[in-house]
Amino acid sequence: MTIRTKKILKWILGIFVALFILAAAGYFYLSGYFKEGNASEYSVAQTEKLSSSPLSGKTLFFLGSSVTVGFASHEESFADYIQKRNNCTIVKEAKSGTVMLDNGKSSYVERIKNFDTKAKVDVFVCQLSTNDTRYNGIQTVGNVSPSANMKDFNTATTVGAIEYIIAYARKTWNCPVVFYTNSNFGDKDYEFVIKKLYKVQKKWNVDIIDLYDDKKFNDISDEQMDLYMLGDHVHPLRAGYKLWWTPAFERSLYEIVNRQ
Repeated sequence: MTIRTKKILKWILGIFVALFILAAAGYFYLSGYFKEGNASEYSVAQTEKLSSSPLSGKTLFFLGSSVTVGFASHEESFADYIQKRNNCTIVKEAKSGTVMLDNGKSSYVERIKNFDTKAKVDVFVCQLSTNDTRYNGIQTVGNVSPSANMKDFNTATTVGAIEYIIAYARKTWNCPVVFYTNSNFGDKDYEFVIKKLYKVQKKWNVDIIDLYDDKKFNDISDEQMDLYMLGDHVHPLRAGYKLWWTPAFERSLYEIVNRQ
């Protein structure tokens, strides 16, 4: 290898290293990794357990995308805080950027099959994804089916996927099924999907934890919003999950398990 060739290779390697560093820096910036709301004081590790809880000893399954993952919070979402505080077991099947409707192996419809079908599940919780309309608008939202047969649902639509998930969860684990929405981030298409979810609720009698339309819940200051959320107002930081979302989820989940 000539000296010239070595210099060229070093130059190319230097470019790759620089690009990697820039990409890493971009990820940490966009994900809010170092924001105040992600300080260690808000972490799951520094979250105290409750002395007693209706969820103690229960098992909860969570299906979702980036908000269930904890994309902007070091992969610690409300589900992890619930587990720590309430002495329960949670299983997260969550992958960032995914949709409910069946567009391949990463969709909710396909990934629900990754859960242990023989597990004893006390509550099944599903995120109403913000991604379905982000990628497809409202064209593929769909409508509620007159059928209750899983084979009849059009899972290429968001509503068809929601119905499939409900039917599958009930048939497999015979437990309460809960859908949850994001807190309000001012998105008309997402609001359209929420309205469709309520039509599904009338048919299937599922529970909805509707953070989006809860005016009291969303009545927070700009300072709180900056502490709680990434700049997109979709992805909570650790502080947002710990101080804002988790208490709201716990109130609803306590009511649900106490009905059983």
